[in-house]
Amino acid sequence: MNPLILLSADGEVDFMVHGVFSYSFFGHKVWITTTHVCSLIVFITLFVFLYVAGRVMKKAKDVPTGFQNVVELIVEMLDGMVDSTMGKNGRNFRNYIGTIFIFILFSNISGLLGLRPPTADYGTTLPLGLMTFTLIFVQKIRYQKVSGFLKGLCDPWPFWAPINIIGDCAVPISLSLRLFANILSGTVMMALIYGLLSKIAIVWPAALHVYFDLFSGAIQTYVFCMLTMTYISDAMTTD
Repeated sequence: MNPLILLSADGEVDFMVHGVFSYSFFGHKVWITTTHVCSLIVFITLFVFLYVAGRVMKKAKDVPTGFQNVVELIVEMLDGMVDSTMGKNGRNFRNYIGTIFIFILFSNISGLLGLRPPTADYGTTLPLGLMTFTLIFVQKIRYQKVSGFLKGLCDPWPFWAPINIIGDCAVPISLSLRLFANILSGTVMMALIYGLLSKIAIVWPAALHVYFDLFSGAIQTYVFCMLTMTYISDAMTTD
C-alpha cells in the first residue's frame, strides 16, 4: 500500500494506518505513524486558531464583528453547555471541557480534510478517558473525603466493594472505547467505499463524509463531554 495520509482511490482498501518513519529509543524500534502526523496537524491548526483568537480578543470591540463574533459564539456555547449541565460547579471545569470538546470535534471532522481522524486510534481516546477518570477521582476525594469515598465503595453492602471498584475502573474504558469505536467504524466504512468502489466513488461519497465525519463526529464529541461532566458532577455530590 502507498503510505499516504490522504484517502486513496487506487483500488485497494487502505485504512490509512501506516508507519511514516521509525527511530531507535533505548534499543527499541519506535514508529511514527499516520496517527501521530494527523494529531500534529490537528494541534498546529488549533494552535494557530487559538493564537489568532487571542490576538483578536486582546483588541476586542464593544460591538463584535467578523472573527470576534465566531470566537465569542464558541466561548458562549461551551460555557452555556457546561453551566447548564454542572451548574455553579462548572466554573472550574470550563477550560477543561472546552479544550477536550474543541480537540475531539476537530479530530473527528478532520476526515473531511482527507486525514485519518486521530480519535480513530485508541492511543488517542484512552488518554482522554484517563484524564477524565483522574478528575473524577480527585473530586471524589476532595468533596467526599477518604471516608466518604470508601463508604461509597461499600454501598450498599461491604461485599459489594469489588463490583463498585470494577464499575469505577470501567469509566475510562467505556468513555474511550465509545468514542474510538464510533469514529473508527466511520473511517473503516469510508476506506471500504474508496477501496472497493473506487471507480464509481465520485462526488456521492461526500454525503457519507458529512454523516460519518461531521454529524457522527459532532454527536460523539457531545456525548463524550456530557458524560465527562455528568461523572464529575456526581463525584462532587455529598450525602
